[in-house]
Amino acid sequence: MKTSADPVRDYLCAVEREASALPADRRQELLADLAEHIEVTRAERPDAVIGEVLAELGDPRTIAATALAEAGNGTAWAAGAPARGGAAAPARRGKVHPLAPLLMLTLPFLLAAVLPDVPAAQLCSTLFRVAGAVLLCTSVHWTSVQKTTGVLLTAVLPTVAISIWISSDGAPSGDGPALFANLVTFALLAGTTAWLWRVRRA
Repeated sequence: MKTSADPVRDYLCAVEREASALPADRRQELLADLAEHIEVTRAERPDAVIGEVLAELGDPRTIAATALAEAGNGTAWAAGAPARGGAAAPARRGKVHPLAPLLMLTLPFLLAAVLPDVPAAQLCSTLFRVAGAVLLCTSVHWTSVQKTTGVLLTAVLPTVAISIWISSDGAPSGDGPALFANLVTFALLAGTTAWLWRVRRA
């Protein structure tokens, strides 16, 4: 009778076949890293279907191609960092901490809110938040749906709301309404980034 480990064994065998051109030690290191990652993921998410876990790792052919490319560039396969959903994932993993894009999406807004009459502060805030959105979109720590939701709530929605506020003739005047709007926007940013931090993948 087949055990629940059969899909894992089949997956690793497929990677081994595709990566046959790798040196034996590098190939065994790759397989060990993948097996460890699968084991850790299943321990962290016991309710996850094994097919979903393997799908998140990516196609065996893609993983093998990435490992071969890295071997050709003289780059060691990073332990515990298998490709997730694409060949570029191992190169990105570990270079940018997941906290970086979240801070870049949140803190610059405070700078712009504190210094509303300083053009340089507004420009820096915009640039940092755009960079944060790019880092979020290219990160391997979130799923596509989580990335899309994060960008919409931390970048697109606040920018559209602020643009409408500025261009609208019916917008309330005075510091009070502006302060309230800034607080609501910051609460949205902080809440979204807190959620992204909680659901991030290791």
